[in-house]
Amino acid sequence: MKASKSIIFTIVYILLISISLVTSDSALDNFLQCLPKHSNASKPITDAIYTLNNSSFQSVLESSANNLRFLTASTPKPMAIIAALDESHIQATIICAKHYGFQIRTRSGGHDHEGLSYVSYVPFIILDLFNLRSIQIDLKSETAWVQTGATIGELYYRIAERSQVHGFPAGVCPTVGVGGHVSGGGYGPLMRKYGLTIDNVIDVQLIDVNGRILNRESMGEDVFWAINGGGGASFGVILSWKIILVRVPTKVTVFQVAMTLEQGATDIFYEWQQVAHKLPTDLFIRATPVGVTTSGNMTVQVAFIGQFLGQNQKLFQVMNASFPELGLKQSDCMEMSWIQSTVFWAGYKNGTPPEVLLNRTQNKFFYKVKSDYVKHTIPKTGLETLWKWMMKTADRNFLEMSPYGGRMAEISESETPFPHRAGNLYKIEYGVYWTKGSIQATKHYVKWSRRLHAAMAPYVSSSPREAFLNYRDLDIGSNGSNCTDFEVAEVYGAKYFKGNFLRLTRVKAMVDPHNFFKNEQSIPPFPSQN
Repeated sequence: MKASKSIIFTIVYILLISISLVTSDSALDNFLQCLPKHSNASKPITDAIYTLNNSSFQSVLESSANNLRFLTASTPKPMAIIAALDESHIQATIICAKHYGFQIRTRSGGHDHEGLSYVSYVPFIILDLFNLRSIQIDLKSETAWVQTGATIGELYYRIAERSQVHGFPAGVCPTVGVGGHVSGGGYGPLMRKYGLTIDNVIDVQLIDVNGRILNRESMGEDVFWAINGGGGASFGVILSWKIILVRVPTKVTVFQVAMTLEQGATDIFYEWQQVAHKLPTDLFIRATPVGVTTSGNMTVQVAFIGQFLGQNQKLFQVMNASFPELGLKQSDCMEMSWIQSTVFWAGYKNGTPPEVLLNRTQNKFFYKVKSDYVKHTIPKTGLETLWKWMMKTADRNFLEMSPYGGRMAEISESETPFPHRAGNLYKIEYGVYWTKGSIQATKHYVKWSRRLHAAMAPYVSSSPREAFLNYRDLDIGSNGSNCTDFEVAEVYGAKYFKGNFLRLTRVKAMVDPHNFFKNEQSIPPFPSQN
């Protein structure tokens, strides 16, 4: 009898799956037929469509996805990829996907650490914006309109084409897409001087759930506030940003000083914690510990990588007065243009032409990332705990500690949804990577990441333990199986946005009340009281 029930259950299950697949195929056909009716006929949307039957489908899918954890054979694939060539293609995708029950995942650069811009576990469409990457520089007003599919490398290069005394405060990885980077609060070596990407945005074009193209005036200040740090993908599709170009000197100075634990790295790092956030805003010094193996022995090497908005002589005056312990020498320093400094930060050899910034090809590997904010100096006992964990995965981990202070401490927590402002000494990015994607390897390194993060709990922010939205981490809120979706969202919302979360949910309820734009950690609409 039990065997019969089992057979019946199996047959019913197969029938349900078959019906689901047929339904999905039928819905896809209807979706594809819908698209031309709602798009610009002069730019056929058929040229932008890639389905599983298209020979280029896999290459387009993989082109903007740098975490190999989400490019396996078992990873769910989209029903189609719409590589929009025109703003009307975005509008049509939204209208037709909503009508035929497909979720949209919007991708600009594909650096989402958890693959949320190109993976879903329900029938979905990828709206890929890599073709929409025009950059219009206006030096008279010191602004630029940047389409969301551009990379920050392309943005840097185009600014430098027009001016040697302008830049933009964004990240160090040139293949990161402008869309997600800006909307989550992108940061880089200019953050202590000029703040984050979102602190230098003055207008935006957003396509909403009804396919309307809105700017700051037509969307209203609440929506404009929400997408500047709350993640644009929760509220619509960002088409372009209007940014403020910032002033940089014709020559900046960069340097890198590295040492192992045996060479006194612990003492220097301990001192760095106490001074890096107090240095003049023209000076940014990042600490990057990595576990390494030297002569068969495991240790930790800490590199101090710096950028000074000025020349050597002034830099040495500042360092001798504020951070002599680092022992900075003339031979450690290089003077160069700001655009050359972006090439330096990207990890290229000195002298590499800035054209390398236009290369959109990504380095791909398996990895897991977490984040923390540090409000009090970590004692040496805490650093020893950190070093021990890093030596467990020597040659497979990377940490970045980015100092705060300066402009970051001058902006209130509620000015934008990004709340991590005054009171922070620095931010930590914990990363671990591996090259073989077996289930065992993935479990091993992800477990290491979680255990390291747990071990650091006594030394970082608490109540809530803050986290950075652009270092997306699906472990946050994942234990809420007995909670409502909104209660789960309150967990990650508190960590990413602190007291700004509820305001974000109210804005969401205004512009997308039925929660069409969603992912595993999106902003939900504030629950209706009806």
